[in-house]
Amino acid sequence: MQNKDACTSIMVGKKASLDGANYIARNEDRVKAIEPKQFLVKPAVKGRHETYVSPYNKVTIALPEEGMRYTSTPTLDQTAGPNEEDGINEANVAASFTESVYANDRVLAYDPYVKNGLAEDSLCTLVLPYIHSAREGVEYTGKLIAELGSAEGNGMQFADADEIWYMEVVTGHQWVAVRIPDDCYAVTPNQVAIEDIDFDDPDNYMWADGIQEFVEEHQLNPDHDRWDFRHIFGTSTQKDRHYNTPRTWFAQRYLSPNASLGQRPEDSEMPFIRKAEFKIANEDIQYVLKSHFNETPYDPMGDAPERKTYRAISLSRTAQSHILEVRNLNKYKTSIHWIELGVPAFNPYVPFFANADDTDESYRNVPKKMNLESAFWLNEALAEVVESHYQEFMEKDEDYQKELNEWARRKIAQVDKEAASLEGQALTDYLTEQNHEIASHYNERTKALFFELLTEGCELSKMSFKMDPNL
Repeated sequence: MQNKDACTSIMVGKKASLDGANYIARNEDRVKAIEPKQFLVKPAVKGRHETYVSPYNKVTIALPEEGMRYTSTPTLDQTAGPNEEDGINEANVAASFTESVYANDRVLAYDPYVKNGLAEDSLCTLVLPYIHSAREGVEYTGKLIAELGSAEGNGMQFADADEIWYMEVVTGHQWVAVRIPDDCYAVTPNQVAIEDIDFDDPDNYMWADGIQEFVEEHQLNPDHDRWDFRHIFGTSTQKDRHYNTPRTWFAQRYLSPNASLGQRPEDSEMPFIRKAEFKIANEDIQYVLKSHFNETPYDPMGDAPERKTYRAISLSRTAQSHILEVRNLNKYKTSIHWIELGVPAFNPYVPFFANADDTDESYRNVPKKMNLESAFWLNEALAEVVESHYQEFMEKDEDYQKELNEWARRKIAQVDKEAASLEGQALTDYLTEQNHEIASHYNERTKALFFELLTEGCELSKMSFKMDPNL
């Protein structure tokens, strides 16, 4: 099996964040430039008697009779499986599933992938509706891996209002997970990231049954005095140093400017978990996910000879990006599922309240061909126009994104105030209505900028010459 996603993930603990929320976030990058995505709310189910069969690799399992409502971002083309990717369920648990990671040939020799095992197309569908905490997310997924095996390597993020867990499944049956400390953040870029495992601390680490014996039996630990998961199961290749590690370098350069001094883009031993040097805002997470080695010689939008040396975080191949803001329900009535469609560098993150029954038609209905009534296609079109005249249009595009972030903060504060007195279905109905209003505002503002830039672009054609006014 080959992983189809090549993503970048960020986790920020509640004491490291500016507003006290736990954050998990990821760019979902795909092979194709155009991979239409929907944003849906999947309803709760009861009394179900169904068997799930993946269209992608035919993994088969009986579904639980009951499942919770959850948000998701499935691929429009379902022939390769649901690929729901990420979401927040009605128990206020968030998950983001498919950070592709790769094991070395030594460990795969003894525990190869299972062809019809659990793959990225099925993970969200088979896990998110059934978990009530971040810790349970790891445990539930671990049980599925033990039963079905894994078809590929995947990193998974789970968050509730109290904890964040990151889990890496690297071979057919071997995995570990670590709790991200509340005052820390973590970044991972398609590479086995988890380092030392403390098998005497099950409160902060989890692992597959028998993993220590597996490593010892096959003599897989290259270190003398530590049990470093990255060293045992991961890779350290030329591709890693050009495709993966530079993304960690740039993110840590921004979020830990002092601690990361001396790190280089190709360093293989950058720490996975770091203390935050300042309280990280939602906008900081956005900046990292939107970044393309800004203000360095490696920026592909620049003109330096090194501009194509490394793979950037923001790509034209990003199908969607999400920031899952898990808030304490004793203070707020719902968490927020932030969605970005198009190219992260050029498009805004749109906040949607997770306690909703439906999503806006512009996010739910995605035509196969470009149509500006679809949020996916509208954002793709804006990104194409901005990139086509990057130097001329980027400032207006950045101003537009800033304006919408300001509007979003005011809107969220207003909705939180109004929602404080609501409960049950009345609350859900109100938040669903607000989500429609938010979608409408962003779509209208995006169309306005799109047509403004398209009009200005008519003056920027290379097919021009100084004209004789008498002609």
